[in-house]
Amino acid sequence: MKRVLIGILVVLMALTPIYSASGLVITLGEGTNANSAYKNTVMDYFKSNTDKDLDNSTVSVITAAEVNSISQNISGATYSSNQILSCALVDLSYSQGIKIVVDKSKINLVTPKMYENALRSTGITNGYVVVTSPVSATGESALAGVLKSYETAVGTEIPEEAKQAATQEIYTQSNIANETNHTPDEIANLFEKVQTEVQNQNITNVNDIKVIVINVANQMNINLTDQQAEQIASSLSNAQQAQGSLDQFKSSLQNATQQASESQGFLNQIWNYLDSLWTQLQGLVGQ
Repeated sequence: MKRVLIGILVVLMALTPIYSASGLVITLGEGTNANSAYKNTVMDYFKSNTDKDLDNSTVSVITAAEVNSISQNISGATYSSNQILSCALVDLSYSQGIKIVVDKSKINLVTPKMYENALRSTGITNGYVVVTSPVSATGESALAGVLKSYETAVGTEIPEEAKQAATQEIYTQSNIANETNHTPDEIANLFEKVQTEVQNQNITNVNDIKVIVINVANQMNINLTDQQAEQIASSLSNAQQAQGSLDQFKSSLQNATQQASESQGFLNQIWNYLDSLWTQLQGLVGQ
């Protein structure tokens, strides 16, 4: 009996890693990946914020070229490879909506709510996301890494126009938070409220969205200039116009999320069974 139980235990332990990697992707900034000390710092942070085995995760690298292809059309900024430091972890097996953890000791501007708003514009409303950097950073360029993590986990690319719109949202939220005396989360909450109304009514006209922005801002006692209201409206208009291009990605995301959740459920069953077997083995040994 002992030999049978030990044999089953060994087989199940050997099979477990097959499932632990499902839906788990890490994207490292090009500069971080090239620096072993930076990479170790980032991986340690990820390990402290997940119970998954990162040795079995899929790891990809986000390059300066990839970040620049999006950001230069939004902010005009371009980055060299050693400036791409922000990193992201995405776990699709998380089944309670979306949860975003931001390393506040390193990411000093973009908040979880700001990332959530931008991801929502690409059809992403579920998953566990962790964002960090080995050194201090605003976190704006980290969105490119988060999006790449989702693309890798899902196996389908996000349309370029949707990525552009999401990036524009991050930069607009950041800029307005910097220009006003309101906190980043207050601006992010303003975006969320307007975004929800725009999506519910499927509004794409900038002027119509601007009216909503002004009304919501007044309700929240947020003072905006006419130009700032225009920037928010333009950003959300672009995001809404990009929704039609996201059908394939959304479908792939739904399928990948379901598979990851099922794999995680099976993994939990394995560990419960292992725990039961271990208890039996201890009992037999005691005899």
